[in-house]
Amino acid sequence: MKVTKREWVRGTAGLALASALPARAAELVEPGFDKIADGPFKPEWASLQSQYQVPDWFRDAKFGIWAHWGPQCVPEAGDWYAREMYLQGSGSYKHFVKTYGHPADTGFMDLLPRWKAESWNPDELLDLYVSAGAKYFMSMANHHDNFDMYASRFHDWNSTRIGPRKDIVGIWEKAARKRGLRFGVSNHSAHAWHWFQTAYGYDAEGPRQGERYDAYKLNALDGKGKWWEGLDPRMLYGDPVMALPDGFDNITSANAWHELNDRVWDEKPPLNNPAFTRQWYLRCKDLIDSYRPDIVYFDNFDLPLGQVGLDVTAHFYNASAKWHGGKVEGVVNMKPHGPFNGGIVADVERGSKSAIDARPWQTCTCIGQWHYNRRLYDEKRYLPAADVVHRLCDIVSKNGNLLLSVPVRPDGTIDSEERKIVEGIGSWMARFSEAIYGTRPWRVFGEGPTQVGVGMFGESAQKPFTAEDLRFTTKDKAFYAITLGRPAQTVTIRSLQGRDQKRVKRVEVVGSRDPLTFRQSADGLVIDIPPAASHEFGVALKIYGVV
Repeated sequence: MKVTKREWVRGTAGLALASALPARAAELVEPGFDKIADGPFKPEWASLQSQYQVPDWFRDAKFGIWAHWGPQCVPEAGDWYAREMYLQGSGSYKHFVKTYGHPADTGFMDLLPRWKAESWNPDELLDLYVSAGAKYFMSMANHHDNFDMYASRFHDWNSTRIGPRKDIVGIWEKAARKRGLRFGVSNHSAHAWHWFQTAYGYDAEGPRQGERYDAYKLNALDGKGKWWEGLDPRMLYGDPVMALPDGFDNITSANAWHELNDRVWDEKPPLNNPAFTRQWYLRCKDLIDSYRPDIVYFDNFDLPLGQVGLDVTAHFYNASAKWHGGKVEGVVNMKPHGPFNGGIVADVERGSKSAIDARPWQTCTCIGQWHYNRRLYDEKRYLPAADVVHRLCDIVSKNGNLLLSVPVRPDGTIDSEERKIVEGIGSWMARFSEAIYGTRPWRVFGEGPTQVGVGMFGESAQKPFTAEDLRFTTKDKAFYAITLGRPAQTVTIRSLQGRDQKRVKRVEVVGSRDPLTFRQSADGLVIDIPPAASHEFGVALKIYGVV
Protein backbone atom coordinates (compact mmCIF):
# COMPACT_ATOMS: atom_id res chain seq x y z
CA MET A 1 0.00 0.00 0.00
CA LYS A 2 1.31 3.46 -0.87
CA VAL A 3 2.33 5.53 2.17
CA THR A 4 0.81 9.01 2.12
CA LYS A 5 0.21 11.75 4.61
CA ARG A 6 -3.43 12.11 5.57
CA GLU A 7 -4.66 15.49 4.43
CA TRP A 8 -7.81 15.48 6.57
CA VAL A 9 -6.03 15.51 9.89
CA ARG A 10 -6.48 19.27 10.25
CA GLY A 11 -9.87 19.30 8.58
CA THR A 12 -13.38 18.87 9.97
CA ALA A 13 -13.77 15.12 9.52
CA GLY A 14 -14.47 13.15 12.64
CA LEU A 15 -16.28 15.85 14.63
CA ALA A 16 -18.98 13.36 15.54
CA LEU A 17 -16.39 11.11 17.18
CA ALA A 18 -15.72 13.72 19.83
CA SER A 19 -19.28 14.87 20.40
CA ALA A 20 -19.69 13.11 23.75
CA LEU A 21 -16.72 14.71 25.44
CA PRO A 22 -17.64 18.42 25.52
CA ALA A 23 -21.05 17.67 27.03
CA ARG A 24 -19.53 15.39 29.63
CA ALA A 25 -16.85 17.88 30.60
CA ALA A 26 -19.34 20.73 30.68
CA GLU A 27 -21.40 18.88 33.27
CA LEU A 28 -18.47 19.15 35.69
CA VAL A 29 -17.64 22.82 35.15
CA GLU A 30 -19.13 25.26 37.62
CA PRO A 31 -20.01 28.65 36.21
CA GLY A 32 -16.97 30.80 35.66
CA PHE A 33 -14.36 28.08 36.16
CA ASP A 34 -13.25 28.11 32.54
CA LYS A 35 -12.52 31.85 32.63
CA ILE A 36 -8.93 32.97 33.06
CA ALA A 37 -7.93 34.89 36.19
CA ASP A 38 -8.21 38.66 36.05
CA GLY A 39 -4.97 40.57 35.78
CA PRO A 40 -2.63 42.45 33.47
CA PHE A 41 -1.78 39.49 31.23
CA LYS A 42 -3.99 38.97 28.22
CA PRO A 43 -4.06 35.66 26.32
CA GLU A 44 -1.97 36.92 23.45
CA TRP A 45 1.75 36.83 22.70
CA ALA A 46 2.12 40.62 22.61
CA SER A 47 0.90 40.88 26.20
CA LEU A 48 3.07 38.02 27.47
CA GLN A 49 6.21 39.31 25.76
CA SER A 50 5.82 42.93 26.79
CA GLN A 51 5.01 42.33 30.46
CA TYR A 52 6.62 39.12 31.65
CA GLN A 53 9.82 39.26 33.67
CA VAL A 54 11.58 36.10 34.83
CA PRO A 55 11.39 36.04 38.66
CA ASP A 56 14.61 36.37 40.62
CA TRP A 57 14.02 33.13 42.51
CA PHE A 58 14.34 31.17 39.26
CA ARG A 59 17.44 33.06 38.13
CA ASP A 60 19.05 32.39 41.53
CA ALA A 61 18.02 28.73 41.93
CA LYS A 62 20.04 27.33 38.99
CA PHE A 63 19.41 23.64 39.70
CA GLY A 64 16.24 21.56 39.88
CA ILE A 65 15.42 17.85 39.94
CA TRP A 66 12.53 16.26 38.08
CA ALA A 67 10.54 13.09 38.78
CA HIS A 68 9.60 12.04 35.24
CA TRP A 69 7.45 9.24 36.63
CA GLY A 70 4.25 7.57 35.54
CA PRO A 71 2.71 4.31 34.30
CA GLN A 72 5.08 4.06 31.33
CA CYS A 73 7.75 3.16 33.89
CA VAL A 74 5.98 -0.13 34.66
CA PRO A 75 7.81 -2.18 31.96
CA GLU A 76 11.15 -0.59 32.93
CA ALA A 77 11.85 -0.42 29.21
CA GLY A 78 12.43 3.26 28.49
CA ASP A 79 10.78 6.08 26.61
CA TRP A 80 7.59 6.27 24.58
CA TYR A 81 6.59 2.75 25.52
CA ALA A 82 2.83 3.43 25.34
CA ARG A 83 3.08 4.53 21.71
CA GLU A 84 5.72 2.15 20.43
CA MET A 85 4.21 -1.01 21.94
CA TYR A 86 1.65 -0.61 19.14
CA LEU A 87 4.29 -0.34 16.39
CA GLN A 88 4.86 -3.88 15.16
CA GLY A 89 8.56 -4.72 14.94
CA SER A 90 9.68 -2.14 17.51
CA GLY A 91 11.53 -3.12 20.65
CA SER A 92 8.59 -2.02 22.81
CA TYR A 93 6.16 -4.10 20.73
CA LYS A 94 8.33 -7.19 21.09
CA HIS A 95 8.74 -6.59 24.82
CA PHE A 96 5.00 -6.13 25.32
CA VAL A 97 4.01 -9.25 23.38
CA LYS A 98 6.56 -11.33 25.25
CA THR A 99 5.74 -9.90 28.69
CA TYR A 100 2.04 -9.02 28.66
CA GLY A 101 0.43 -10.45 25.53
CA HIS A 102 -0.72 -9.27 22.12
CA PRO A 103 -2.03 -5.66 21.94
CA ALA A 104 -5.21 -6.88 20.29
CA ASP A 105 -5.98 -8.74 23.54
CA THR A 106 -4.44 -6.49 26.17
CA GLY A 107 -3.24 -2.92 25.84
CA PHE A 108 -1.47 -0.09 27.56
CA MET A 109 -4.49 0.57 29.76
CA ASP A 110 -3.92 -2.85 31.34
CA LEU A 111 -0.53 -1.66 32.63
CA LEU A 112 -2.15 1.11 34.68
CA PRO A 113 -3.22 -1.09 37.62
CA ARG A 114 0.33 -2.49 37.72
CA TRP A 115 1.71 0.94 38.63
CA LYS A 116 1.50 0.66 42.41
CA ALA A 117 4.14 3.08 43.77
CA GLU A 118 4.17 0.72 46.74
CA SER A 119 7.64 1.70 48.01
CA TRP A 120 7.43 5.42 47.28
CA ASN A 121 8.85 7.64 50.02
CA PRO A 122 8.73 11.21 48.72
CA ASP A 123 10.18 12.66 51.92
CA GLU A 124 13.28 10.48 51.70
CA LEU A 125 13.79 11.22 48.01
CA LEU A 126 13.38 14.96 48.45
CA ASP A 127 15.81 14.97 51.36
CA LEU A 128 18.28 13.32 48.99
CA TYR A 129 17.63 15.89 46.27
CA VAL A 130 17.99 18.79 48.69
CA SER A 131 21.32 17.37 49.82
CA ALA A 132 22.36 17.28 46.15
CA GLY A 133 21.71 21.01 45.91
CA ALA A 134 18.34 21.15 44.15
CA LYS A 135 16.45 24.40 44.71
CA TYR A 136 13.32 23.39 42.82
CA PHE A 137 11.52 20.14 42.17
CA MET A 138 9.27 19.17 39.30
CA SER A 139 6.61 16.48 39.25
CA MET A 140 5.30 15.11 35.97
CA ALA A 141 1.54 15.75 35.89
CA ASN A 142 0.88 13.71 32.74
CA HIS A 143 2.68 12.42 29.69
CA HIS A 144 1.71 11.75 26.07
CA ASP A 145 -0.02 8.62 27.38
CA ASN A 146 -2.80 10.95 28.59
CA PHE A 147 -2.88 9.70 32.19
CA ASP A 148 -3.10 12.34 34.93
CA MET A 149 -0.93 11.89 38.03
CA TYR A 150 -3.18 14.05 40.20
CA ALA A 151 -6.75 14.38 41.49
CA SER A 152 -8.04 15.45 38.11
CA ARG A 153 -11.60 16.75 38.10
CA PHE A 154 -11.95 16.52 34.34
CA HIS A 155 -10.23 13.23 33.51
CA ASP A 156 -11.21 9.95 35.13
CA TRP A 157 -8.02 8.23 33.98
CA ASN A 158 -5.92 9.49 36.86
CA SER A 159 -3.73 8.18 39.68
CA THR A 160 -6.33 8.70 42.41
CA ARG A 161 -8.66 6.18 40.76
CA ILE A 162 -6.24 3.75 39.13
CA GLY A 163 -2.84 2.32 40.00
CA PRO A 164 -1.32 4.04 43.06
CA ARG A 165 -4.70 5.49 44.02
CA LYS A 166 -2.81 8.51 45.30
CA ASP A 167 -2.59 12.16 44.37
CA ILE A 168 1.02 11.90 43.15
CA VAL A 169 1.39 15.59 42.29
CA GLY A 170 -0.28 16.70 45.52
CA ILE A 171 1.93 14.53 47.71
CA TRP A 172 5.10 15.67 45.91
CA GLU A 173 3.95 19.28 46.25
CA LYS A 174 3.45 19.12 50.02
CA ALA A 175 6.80 17.38 50.54
CA ALA A 176 8.62 19.91 48.35
CA ARG A 177 7.08 22.95 50.03
CA LYS A 178 7.95 21.55 53.46
CA ARG A 179 11.62 21.64 52.44
CA GLY A 180 11.48 25.15 51.03
CA LEU A 181 11.74 23.99 47.43
CA ARG A 182 9.98 25.74 44.59
CA PHE A 183 7.53 23.35 42.95
CA GLY A 184 6.82 22.69 39.29
CA VAL A 185 4.55 20.49 37.19
CA SER A 186 5.24 19.21 33.69
CA ASN A 187 2.37 18.79 31.25
CA HIS A 188 3.03 16.64 28.16
CA SER A 189 -0.51 15.61 27.27
CA ALA A 190 -1.26 18.14 24.52
CA HIS A 191 0.12 15.66 21.97
CA ALA A 192 -1.87 12.66 23.17
CA TRP A 193 -4.52 13.18 20.47
CA HIS A 194 -2.12 12.08 17.70
CA TRP A 195 0.71 10.37 19.62
CA PHE A 196 -1.58 7.60 20.84
CA GLN A 197 -3.25 6.88 17.48
CA THR A 198 -1.00 3.82 17.14
CA ALA A 199 -3.32 2.10 19.65
CA TYR A 200 -5.96 2.01 16.91
CA GLY A 201 -3.64 0.22 14.47
CA TYR A 202 -3.03 -3.44 13.70
CA ASP A 203 -0.34 -5.96 12.81
CA ALA A 204 0.58 -5.55 9.15
CA GLU A 205 2.20 -9.00 9.10
CA GLY A 206 2.00 -12.32 10.91
CA PRO A 207 -0.70 -14.63 12.23
CA ARG A 208 -2.89 -11.77 13.52
CA GLN A 209 -2.51 -9.57 10.46
CA GLY A 210 -5.19 -6.90 10.18
CA GLU A 211 -6.67 -7.46 13.66
CA ARG A 212 -7.16 -4.09 15.31
CA TYR A 213 -5.58 -3.33 18.67
CA ASP A 214 -7.43 -2.83 21.95
CA ALA A 215 -8.26 0.87 21.63
CA TYR A 216 -10.23 0.20 18.43
CA LYS A 217 -12.24 -2.62 19.95
CA LEU A 218 -13.25 -1.22 23.32
CA ASN A 219 -15.89 1.21 24.52
CA ALA A 220 -17.25 2.18 27.92
CA LEU A 221 -19.82 -0.64 27.94
CA ASP A 222 -17.10 -3.28 27.66
CA GLY A 223 -15.83 -2.41 31.14
CA LYS A 224 -18.82 -3.89 32.98
CA GLY A 225 -17.54 -6.27 35.64
CA LYS A 226 -13.90 -5.40 34.97
CA TRP A 227 -11.38 -3.26 36.83
CA TRP A 228 -12.12 -0.34 34.53
CA GLU A 229 -15.90 -0.43 34.89
CA GLY A 230 -17.34 3.05 34.42
CA LEU A 231 -14.36 4.29 32.39
CA ASP A 232 -14.25 4.94 28.66
CA PRO A 233 -11.00 3.77 27.00
CA ARG A 234 -11.33 6.47 24.35
CA MET A 235 -10.97 9.08 27.06
CA LEU A 236 -7.50 7.63 27.62
CA TYR A 237 -6.43 6.79 24.08
CA GLY A 238 -8.17 9.73 22.43
CA ASP A 239 -10.67 9.42 19.62
CA PRO A 240 -9.58 7.55 16.47
CA VAL A 241 -9.20 10.63 14.32
CA MET A 242 -6.12 9.27 12.56
CA ALA A 243 -6.32 5.48 12.73
CA LEU A 244 -4.04 3.47 10.45
CA PRO A 245 -6.09 2.78 7.27
CA ASP A 246 -6.88 -0.78 6.24
CA GLY A 247 -4.73 -2.52 3.66
CA PHE A 248 -1.15 -2.35 4.93
CA ASP A 249 0.56 -5.72 4.48
CA ASN A 250 4.13 -5.06 5.65
CA ILE A 251 5.61 -3.59 8.81
CA THR A 252 7.91 -1.11 7.07
CA SER A 253 5.17 0.67 5.14
CA ALA A 254 2.75 0.67 8.09
CA ASN A 255 5.30 2.25 10.40
CA ALA A 256 6.30 4.71 7.69
CA TRP A 257 2.65 5.79 7.55
CA HIS A 258 2.67 6.40 11.29
CA GLU A 259 5.86 8.44 10.97
CA LEU A 260 4.32 10.65 8.28
CA ASN A 261 1.02 11.13 10.06
CA ASP A 262 0.52 10.57 13.77
CA ARG A 263 4.21 11.12 14.62
CA VAL A 264 4.22 14.69 13.27
CA TRP A 265 4.74 17.26 16.07
CA ASP A 266 2.14 19.96 15.44
CA GLU A 267 1.29 22.48 18.16
CA LYS A 268 -1.97 23.58 16.55
CA PRO A 269 -5.26 22.30 17.96
CA PRO A 270 -6.79 19.30 16.15
CA LEU A 271 -9.72 20.78 14.27
CA ASN A 272 -11.24 17.33 13.91
CA ASN A 273 -11.17 16.80 17.69
CA PRO A 274 -12.15 20.07 19.41
CA ALA A 275 -13.32 18.14 22.45
CA PHE A 276 -9.74 17.12 23.18
CA THR A 277 -8.63 20.76 23.20
CA ARG A 278 -11.49 21.76 25.47
CA GLN A 279 -10.75 18.99 27.95
CA TRP A 280 -7.01 19.69 27.90
CA TYR A 281 -7.67 23.31 28.85
CA LEU A 282 -9.91 22.32 31.75
CA ARG A 283 -7.43 19.71 33.00
CA CYS A 284 -4.51 22.13 32.84
CA LYS A 285 -6.39 24.96 34.53
CA ASP A 286 -7.49 22.54 37.24
CA LEU A 287 -3.86 21.48 37.72
CA ILE A 288 -2.71 25.09 38.14
CA ASP A 289 -5.53 26.16 40.44
CA SER A 290 -5.30 23.06 42.65
CA TYR A 291 -1.52 22.96 43.23
CA ARG A 292 -0.42 26.57 42.65
CA PRO A 293 2.90 25.59 41.03
CA ASP A 294 5.85 27.91 40.63
CA ILE A 295 6.72 26.38 37.24
CA VAL A 296 4.56 24.93 34.49
CA TYR A 297 6.61 23.02 31.94
CA PHE A 298 5.00 22.42 28.54
CA ASP A 299 6.63 19.73 26.40
CA ASN A 300 5.89 21.77 23.30
CA PHE A 301 7.68 23.84 20.67
CA ASP A 302 5.06 26.57 21.01
CA LEU A 303 2.41 27.15 23.62
CA PRO A 304 0.20 24.09 23.24
CA LEU A 305 -2.97 23.83 21.17
CA GLY A 306 -3.18 27.37 19.88
CA GLN A 307 -5.36 29.81 21.79
CA VAL A 308 -5.92 27.62 24.83
CA GLY A 309 -2.16 27.55 25.45
CA LEU A 310 -2.20 31.34 25.54
CA ASP A 311 -5.27 31.25 27.79
CA VAL A 312 -3.62 28.92 30.30
CA THR A 313 -0.37 30.91 30.36
CA ALA A 314 -2.11 34.24 30.93
CA HIS A 315 -4.23 32.60 33.62
CA PHE A 316 -1.15 31.21 35.35
CA TYR A 317 0.69 34.52 35.39
CA ASN A 318 -2.36 36.45 36.63
CA ALA A 319 -3.07 33.81 39.27
CA SER A 320 0.57 33.82 40.37
CA ALA A 321 0.39 37.56 40.95
CA LYS A 322 -2.68 37.06 43.16
CA TRP A 323 -0.97 34.29 45.14
CA HIS A 324 2.12 36.46 45.74
CA GLY A 325 0.81 39.91 46.59
CA GLY A 326 0.92 41.28 43.06
CA LYS A 327 4.29 39.83 42.08
CA VAL A 328 4.42 37.27 39.29
CA GLU A 329 6.50 34.38 40.61
CA GLY A 330 5.39 31.86 37.98
CA VAL A 331 7.60 30.44 35.24
CA VAL A 332 6.37 28.76 32.04
CA ASN A 333 8.84 26.54 30.20
CA MET A 334 8.51 25.46 26.59
CA LYS A 335 10.92 24.61 23.79
CA PRO A 336 10.56 27.31 21.13
CA HIS A 337 11.69 26.70 17.58
CA GLY A 338 12.43 29.72 15.44
CA PRO A 339 12.21 33.37 16.56
CA PHE A 340 11.69 33.87 20.27
CA ASN A 341 10.86 37.18 21.90
CA GLY A 342 10.21 36.27 25.51
CA GLY A 343 7.02 35.78 27.46
CA ILE A 344 8.20 32.40 28.81
CA VAL A 345 11.49 30.75 29.79
CA ALA A 346 12.87 28.75 26.88
CA ASP A 347 13.99 25.18 27.53
CA VAL A 348 16.67 23.36 25.52
CA GLU A 349 16.04 19.63 25.77
CA ARG A 350 19.26 17.68 26.26
CA GLY A 351 21.50 20.45 24.95
CA SER A 352 23.24 23.71 25.76
CA LYS A 353 23.99 27.05 24.11
CA SER A 354 27.14 28.29 22.44
CA ALA A 355 27.15 31.67 24.16
CA ILE A 356 25.64 33.72 26.97
CA ASP A 357 21.95 34.38 26.41
CA ALA A 358 20.64 37.71 27.65
CA ARG A 359 17.40 35.95 28.60
CA PRO A 360 17.35 33.37 31.41
CA TRP A 361 16.82 29.89 30.00
CA GLN A 362 16.88 26.26 31.04
CA THR A 363 18.25 22.91 29.92
CA CYS A 364 16.33 19.78 30.80
CA THR A 365 18.20 16.51 30.66
CA CYS A 366 18.26 13.10 32.27
CA ILE A 367 20.87 10.76 33.69
CA GLY A 368 19.25 7.96 31.66
CA GLN A 369 16.11 7.81 29.55
CA TRP A 370 13.16 9.92 30.58
CA HIS A 371 11.19 6.85 31.65
CA TYR A 372 12.99 4.27 33.73
CA ASN A 373 14.97 1.72 31.70
CA ARG A 374 16.37 -1.21 33.67
CA ARG A 375 18.92 -1.95 30.94
CA LEU A 376 20.79 1.28 31.68
CA TYR A 377 21.18 0.21 35.27
CA ASP A 378 22.31 -3.29 34.36
CA GLU A 379 24.85 -1.95 31.85
CA LYS A 380 25.97 0.97 34.07
CA ARG A 381 25.26 3.50 31.33
CA TYR A 382 23.89 6.44 33.30
CA LEU A 383 25.32 9.93 32.90
CA PRO A 384 28.07 10.19 35.55
CA ALA A 385 27.81 12.71 38.37
CA ALA A 386 30.88 14.57 37.10
CA ASP A 387 29.24 15.10 33.70
CA VAL A 388 26.11 16.46 35.38
CA VAL A 389 28.16 18.93 37.43
CA HIS A 390 30.15 20.04 34.38
CA ARG A 391 27.00 20.63 32.36
CA LEU A 392 25.48 22.55 35.24
CA CYS A 393 28.53 24.84 35.35
CA ASP A 394 28.48 25.33 31.59
CA ILE A 395 24.76 26.17 31.56
CA VAL A 396 24.92 28.52 34.55
CA SER A 397 27.85 30.41 33.01
CA LYS A 398 25.56 31.17 30.04
CA ASN A 399 22.65 32.47 32.15
CA GLY A 400 20.78 29.17 32.29
CA ASN A 401 19.37 26.66 34.78
CA LEU A 402 19.64 22.88 34.75
CA LEU A 403 16.59 20.69 35.35
CA LEU A 404 17.79 17.11 35.87
CA SER A 405 15.53 14.08 35.65
CA VAL A 406 16.35 11.13 37.89
CA PRO A 407 14.21 8.24 36.53
CA VAL A 408 11.96 6.62 39.12
CA ARG A 409 11.13 2.92 39.13
CA PRO A 410 7.49 1.82 39.11
CA ASP A 411 7.56 1.10 42.83
CA GLY A 412 8.58 4.70 43.58
CA THR A 413 12.26 4.15 44.34
CA ILE A 414 15.45 5.02 42.51
CA ASP A 415 18.12 2.38 41.98
CA SER A 416 21.52 2.20 43.68
CA GLU A 417 23.43 3.62 40.69
CA GLU A 418 21.13 6.63 40.48
CA ARG A 419 21.53 7.22 44.19
CA LYS A 420 25.32 7.23 43.86
CA ILE A 421 25.07 9.80 41.07
CA VAL A 422 22.81 12.10 43.10
CA GLU A 423 25.12 11.77 46.11
CA GLY A 424 28.10 12.52 43.87
CA ILE A 425 26.49 15.72 42.65
CA GLY A 426 25.87 16.63 46.28
CA SER A 427 29.51 16.08 47.21
CA TRP A 428 30.58 18.80 44.77
CA MET A 429 27.68 21.15 45.47
CA ALA A 430 28.28 20.99 49.21
CA ARG A 431 31.71 22.54 48.67
CA PHE A 432 31.38 24.78 45.65
CA SER A 433 27.73 25.78 45.11
CA GLU A 434 28.51 29.35 46.13
CA ALA A 435 29.86 29.69 42.58
CA ILE A 436 26.46 28.53 41.24
CA TYR A 437 23.54 29.90 43.27
CA GLY A 438 22.54 33.49 42.75
CA THR A 439 25.27 34.13 40.19
CA ARG A 440 25.16 35.95 36.89
CA PRO A 441 27.33 35.61 33.77
CA TRP A 442 30.59 37.48 33.31
CA ARG A 443 31.59 39.09 30.02
CA VAL A 444 32.45 35.67 28.55
CA PHE A 445 31.16 32.33 29.74
CA GLY A 446 34.54 30.64 29.95
CA GLU A 447 37.38 29.13 27.98
CA GLY A 448 38.86 25.77 27.01
CA PRO A 449 39.16 23.30 24.15
CA THR A 450 35.96 21.21 24.47
CA GLN A 451 33.13 21.94 22.07
CA VAL A 452 29.68 22.03 23.67
CA GLY A 453 26.72 20.05 22.32
CA VAL A 454 24.57 22.97 21.19
CA GLY A 455 20.83 23.02 20.61
CA MET A 456 18.05 20.51 21.07
CA PHE A 457 19.49 17.04 21.77
CA GLY A 458 22.97 18.45 21.15
CA GLU A 459 24.37 16.63 24.16
CA SER A 460 24.51 13.43 22.09
CA ALA A 461 27.60 14.95 20.43
CA GLN A 462 29.05 16.27 23.68
CA LYS A 463 32.56 15.08 24.53
CA PRO A 464 33.71 15.03 28.16
CA PHE A 465 35.01 18.29 29.53
CA THR A 466 38.57 18.52 30.85
CA ALA A 467 40.40 20.48 33.52
CA GLU A 468 41.50 22.83 30.72
CA ASP A 469 37.85 23.91 30.37
CA LEU A 470 36.88 26.77 32.67
CA ARG A 471 33.50 28.39 33.32
CA PHE A 472 32.99 31.84 34.83
CA THR A 473 30.26 33.33 37.01
CA THR A 474 29.94 36.46 39.14
CA LYS A 475 28.12 37.44 42.32
CA ASP A 476 28.38 40.59 44.41
CA LYS A 477 32.08 41.60 44.24
CA ALA A 478 33.39 38.14 43.38
CA PHE A 479 34.48 36.52 40.12
CA TYR A 480 34.31 32.71 40.07
CA ALA A 481 36.33 30.40 37.84
CA ILE A 482 35.35 26.71 37.83
CA THR A 483 37.52 23.97 36.36
CA LEU A 484 35.55 21.19 34.65
CA GLY A 485 37.86 18.45 35.90
CA ARG A 486 40.48 17.95 38.60
CA PRO A 487 43.14 20.58 37.95
CA ALA A 488 46.88 20.08 37.97
CA GLN A 489 49.07 22.00 40.41
CA THR A 490 48.24 25.26 38.70
CA VAL A 491 45.28 26.78 36.89
CA THR A 492 45.85 29.39 34.20
CA ILE A 493 42.94 31.71 33.41
CA ARG A 494 43.73 33.08 29.97
CA SER A 495 40.69 35.33 29.94
CA LEU A 496 42.22 37.38 32.78
CA GLN A 497 44.85 39.31 30.93
CA GLY A 498 45.89 42.91 30.79
CA ARG A 499 43.83 45.22 32.98
CA ASP A 500 41.68 42.39 34.40
CA GLN A 501 44.76 40.50 35.52
CA LYS A 502 46.29 43.55 37.19
CA ARG A 503 43.10 44.16 39.20
CA VAL A 504 43.20 40.78 40.96
CA LYS A 505 43.63 41.31 44.71
CA ARG A 506 43.03 37.91 46.25
CA VAL A 507 42.24 34.33 45.23
CA GLU A 508 40.60 31.63 47.35
CA VAL A 509 39.10 28.21 46.87
CA VAL A 510 35.35 28.52 47.39
CA GLY A 511 34.57 27.55 50.97
CA SER A 512 37.98 28.48 52.36
CA ARG A 513 39.35 31.80 53.55
CA ASP A 514 42.94 30.76 53.03
CA PRO A 515 44.54 32.83 50.24
CA LEU A 516 46.10 31.07 47.27
CA THR A 517 49.32 32.20 45.65
CA PHE A 518 48.97 33.58 42.15
CA ARG A 519 51.08 35.40 39.62
CA GLN A 520 50.66 37.24 36.40
CA SER A 521 52.02 35.92 33.12
CA ALA A 522 51.71 36.57 29.44
CA ASP A 523 49.33 33.59 29.25
CA GLY A 524 46.99 34.93 31.92
CA LEU A 525 46.51 34.64 35.65
CA VAL A 526 48.33 31.57 37.07
CA ILE A 527 47.00 30.20 40.37
CA ASP A 528 48.62 27.52 42.52
CA ILE A 529 46.16 24.84 43.69
CA PRO A 530 46.95 22.85 46.87
CA PRO A 531 46.11 19.15 46.33
CA ALA A 532 43.81 19.05 49.36
CA ALA A 533 41.75 21.94 48.01
CA SER A 534 40.68 20.15 44.85
CA HIS A 535 37.88 17.75 43.97
CA GLU A 536 37.64 14.95 41.44
CA PHE A 537 35.05 16.90 39.42
CA GLY A 538 36.88 20.23 39.53
CA VAL A 539 37.45 23.20 41.78
CA ALA A 540 35.73 26.58 42.08
CA LEU A 541 38.00 29.58 42.64
CA LYS A 542 36.85 32.89 44.10
CA ILE A 543 38.75 35.89 42.77
CA TYR A 544 38.47 39.42 44.17
CA GLY A 545 39.06 42.61 42.23
CA VAL A 546 37.92 41.58 38.74
CA VAL A 547 34.30 42.77 39.18
